[in-house]
Order: sequence, then C-alpha cells, then structure tokens
Amino acid sequence: MSDDEKQTRDDFADAVNMTASELRHWLDTDESKEVGQKPSGGGESTGHESGRHIIRILEEKQGDHTDADYAHMRKVVGYVARHSKQRPKGDVHDTPWRWSLMNWGHDPEKH
Repeated sequence: MSDDEKQTRDDFADAVNMTASELRHWLDTDESKEVGQKPSGGGESTGHESGRHIIRILEEKQGDHTDADYAHMRKVVGYVARHSKQRPKGDVHDTPWRWSLMNWGHDPEKH
C-alpha cells in the first residue's frame, strides 16, 4: 500500500460519514432520486450513481480496492469539500443541498 493510497483512504473516511447500510437506505428514497445532475434524456444522477459506487467501496476489503475505486474516493472527497462550502443559511434538514451530499455518502447533520 502506497502513502498516496493510505492518504486517499483516510480522506475518504473523513468525507464519508454514512455507513453502507445508511447510504443504501437513503438511495432508495424519492428525495435521493430528485437531486443531482442527470444525463440528457434522464436516467440516474451522477450523485446517485456515485452513492452506489461508495457502497461497493465500503463493503470491499481494503486490499480489493482498484485504481478506479481510488479515483472515485478522490472524486468523493473533492465533491464533499466543494459542496460543503456552499451550505445555505438556516435549517438544511430537508434541502436539496443536504440530499446531494447524502448521495455522496456525507450527511452534514451527522457528527
């Protein structure tokens, strides 16, 4: 394991604060499916697809992570960092902002 892989895993663990089970349950909700960029013509949003990949990463053994998994972990860390900075004022519980972050495995209300 390289230092870069360890750093990526540590950053991913800091960004993703939902368990695979919590994320799986969330992705089944209407709110989860309402948010995010969808390809032209409809279909699954980028964030929703990301959530499914995150579940696979969380459920895999560390030694089974592929280069694509590490690339996705870095993408998740970047998205969570950027999107977190755009927090709206007031109660965010039932907001598309929170729902989008949750699709990426991060619940801003969870500590």
